[in-house]
Amino acid sequence: MIADGSGRAVAFSLAPDQAHELRQAVGLLARLPGVPRWVVADRGYTSHAFRDHIWNLGARPVIPLQRHEAPVACPAWIYHNSNRVECLWARLKEWRAVATCYEKKASSFMGVLCLAASLDWLKD
Repeated sequence: MIADGSGRAVAFSLAPDQAHELRQAVGLLARLPGVPRWVVADRGYTSHAFRDHIWNLGARPVIPLQRHEAPVACPAWIYHNSNRVECLWARLKEWRAVATCYEKKASSFMGVLCLAASLDWLKD
């Protein structure tokens, strides 16, 4: 999922089966309407190729490094915004159908997710 600076859903996609979400991240970044200044992600998205892709877009990656990597300068106030996606998921999971994945087909689940995200936009 990609969220804007206000913590509202901009784009999301479903990963097939138990696949890692990093494969979906490049496609999600392509769906953004413009070039962001910063791309904030959690440690699960640590990849040199993904960081290079973000730099090539013209944005700065804010992704925690693995323990064996050298530290990268990043303003602390930027990384403190990383919880916005987590809070967004918490708001979306207030919908029982999103939290429990009642929908068996990906298209049905995506419909429920889009509805929940749309109503989350309207609440603001």
